[in-house]
Amino acid sequence: MQSMKTATSKSANQSSTPQLGDQLCFALYSTSLAMNKLYRKLLKQMGITYSQYLVLMVLWEQDEQTVNDIGERLILDSATLTPLLKRMEAQELITRVRSAADERQVIISLTRAGSDMRKQAASLPTSVLCATECSADQARDLKQEILALREALMKNV
Repeated sequence: MQSMKTATSKSANQSSTPQLGDQLCFALYSTSLAMNKLYRKLLKQMGITYSQYLVLMVLWEQDEQTVNDIGERLILDSATLTPLLKRMEAQELITRVRSAADERQVIISLTRAGSDMRKQAASLPTSVLCATECSADQARDLKQEILALREALMKNV
């Protein structure tokens, strides 16, 4: 009889304890890790990190942006972004220049090397889509769901 009570209480404790595999947060976290590993592999030949790739993408869309503008776009604070930008400057992918109009602002611009990487990166979206094993429509729908989730979460942080 005692062992039956112990087994029942263990079962009750396990059901009330959150299980890792049931958590949305872990599904998102582990998927993000997998995506980063994929990008690390794809970007290795270009000699850049995933974070550097994101900065380059922002600048390929519009060159000469402030650190604050890039940070807002990538949802990164300047304490995280500044060391990244310094490494990119050392790699001669970007330049960092204080704004003449407001010395507190730093303008980030692509160098020729940074601009030329755009051609190398052109095949990345197709490679990533293939790796997801999703159709283009499935990937688009999934992205929209993830963006809606992010928006909802950001309202509550």
